[in-house]
Amino acid sequence: MLPRELKPENFLGYPPEAKKLATEYVETWQTLPLSFLSSLVREVVEYDFKFPAERRRLERELETLRSLSASERAEWFQEFTAIRLSAKLEHLDWVKSPGQFVEQLSAHLWTTHQQDRFRQAAIDYADRLHARVPPEEPRVPRLGISVIGQGVEAYAGPLFRKLRPHGAHFTGIDPANGLEILLRAVSQRAKAHPAPYGHWYIDGGEPAGHDPNLTTVSYAALEEARSRLLGRMQEESSRPGMGPEALRTTMAEMKPRDVGLDPSVDSVLSHFELKLLTEGSGTQVFSTTFVQWAARETLRRAEPLSLIVRFRPRQRQKPMNELLSASSRAGELDFVGSLVDGDMGAYYNWVNQQRLPGAEKSSFLAWFEGHNEAVAIGPGVPRATESTAPSTVNQLLSWII
Repeated sequence: MLPRELKPENFLGYPPEAKKLATEYVETWQTLPLSFLSSLVREVVEYDFKFPAERRRLERELETLRSLSASERAEWFQEFTAIRLSAKLEHLDWVKSPGQFVEQLSAHLWTTHQQDRFRQAAIDYADRLHARVPPEEPRVPRLGISVIGQGVEAYAGPLFRKLRPHGAHFTGIDPANGLEILLRAVSQRAKAHPAPYGHWYIDGGEPAGHDPNLTTVSYAALEEARSRLLGRMQEESSRPGMGPEALRTTMAEMKPRDVGLDPSVDSVLSHFELKLLTEGSGTQVFSTTFVQWAARETLRRAEPLSLIVRFRPRQRQKPMNELLSASSRAGELDFVGSLVDGDMGAYYNWVNQQRLPGAEKSSFLAWFEGHNEAVAIGPGVPRATESTAPSTVNQLLSWII
């Protein structure tokens, strides 16, 4: 089917809100090239399970496309129109399964040496869209917190080397009740600035006591889901002819209930958790990898006003067949290795936060849990500075919030 052949009834199988959205813009979609439209449809079919920030971005994009004049539309999509598609691709049911279509489109672009042309077309489109629809600024400056090193008694190596040039490095912090203070600060922000999926707590183990107003994702809470998924992965991998691409497609088609998640409680969050496990590499077996990927996706998709991330000890590296076995998943923990993972993870969390609108006003704190070392970054914090003076976690927060 080609875009010009689209009809409202083609979307009857979509989730309720996605069906409504697709039907509303079907006339606009009829004018777009398939090489572009398939990716847009992939986003729309997931509309019911997107966070509010994602929904607003998608709605604004669709409304912008509908508002384009014929000449503007020709200019915006001339590079996509030049992409040559095979008859096989054009006859695929891309409306029903846009994700699979995009995968096959990617393979087609590589084999026909059109990948660079397509990438440039995507960049040019994104630039035009950004100019027409600037990103929304957050209602209040964002706050990011990364807590690393739980369980490490002593560490002689340098920490936060990549973060120090951007803020102040403290080595005289009183660690008493530090985690409780940080969680309380995020809770206070959630109460002062309520927003659906606007304030998050991600933990690499069992979450500490926290305000239920925080959207919470944890490695421990997803133990059953991780176990079921690993079992499914082993089962599918043993099938004749099952390669990485086929396994990836199988995982992409999974539903929350397939791994024991209940979408009736929170369908948006359960679909998010499923994607963390099916789309992330290593999120099923390493808690630090899970936390890092969860933080990345939360920032990218939900654009939270507050995000506290706690890295916890992961199991030691082992051969992959041992890591995937049920008997190995409760193995020996690597405390120092997890601290190093968390140190780099904290830096990536800050980098990903800086990519969001309002980055110049945002604040960030990274703390070595249970110890006197931390880095604070914010508009009023002098860059590349050091302090050995005695201070508290509350004082750190007062300087950046």
